[in-house]
Amino acid sequence: MRKLILSSIAILIIAFNLFSQDIAPYIKVGESNENMEQVSDKIINALQNDSFTILGSYNPSNKSSLKVIAFTRTDLKNTVIKVTDRGALGAIFKVGLVQTNGKITISYTNPDYILRAYLGDNYNTFKNVFQKFSADIKTTLSSIGNEFLPFSGTIKADKLKGYHYKIMMPYFTDPVTLNEFSSFEEGVKVIENNLKAKKGKTVQVYKLIYSSEKVAVFGVGLQSNEDGESYFLPKIGEAHVAALPYEIILQGNKATMLHGKYRLALHWPELTMGTFMKIMSTPGDIEDTLELLCK
Repeated sequence: MRKLILSSIAILIIAFNLFSQDIAPYIKVGESNENMEQVSDKIINALQNDSFTILGSYNPSNKSSLKVIAFTRTDLKNTVIKVTDRGALGAIFKVGLVQTNGKITISYTNPDYILRAYLGDNYNTFKNVFQKFSADIKTTLSSIGNEFLPFSGTIKADKLKGYHYKIMMPYFTDPVTLNEFSSFEEGVKVIENNLKAKKGKTVQVYKLIYSSEKVAVFGVGLQSNEDGESYFLPKIGEAHVAALPYEIILQGNKATMLHGKYRLALHWPELTMGTFMKIMSTPGDIEDTLELLCK
């Protein structure tokens, strides 16, 4: 009953505050003096005990001081798939753990931010489901920390559906085609086999397959030291580690990815053009790697 009351209050607060408000991509839960394994286990247990499903976890950049836990929930998963333009990308949320100076900072991707950006006008159609999901995450993770502070820059709520970084930059509606297969089943098989082989120095963090809708999302860790996470993440900010991993989405027989100049900018909205210039090759590098997984 306590959790139900807290969740209801959180929904009302979120609904009131998000009207044309600036929204941040991440929420900081708090800090812990425990080790990475202890914190990770607590988070996984808390999520699972409240009906969230853990999809996978990994250490970005192969660093033990960084960890991402990917999760979903049935109501969210079954709702976003109704949005045919890559709505399934909105099914997965992540908790990010960053260890510095003996402390672990805990954060997660903000559903109110990501879902508005990925679902566009469809966000309002299913707003009640999304706001409850967002409120329930906060209620669940309140056993881990109590800060719940937004960070990493902000974007107006009503601007997220048409977000792009600068003029002439790509939108959500400008995906990159990675390959077209003879069938959905062939696409799944090819991508799974390449990930098992760690082609392109990648690792499968999770997969979410909608068999009847013929949609699959693969979370891909980019573990090349030359042009993967180890290269670009320190330059743009490890505090935003919950932005990872990168995704391939297979719909029918067509595999696509969000353009790097959209996907990275959306998750690091406060960065200057000068900072982005330091990773100028990264969008192309990611495209090359994910394309390799689809061949």
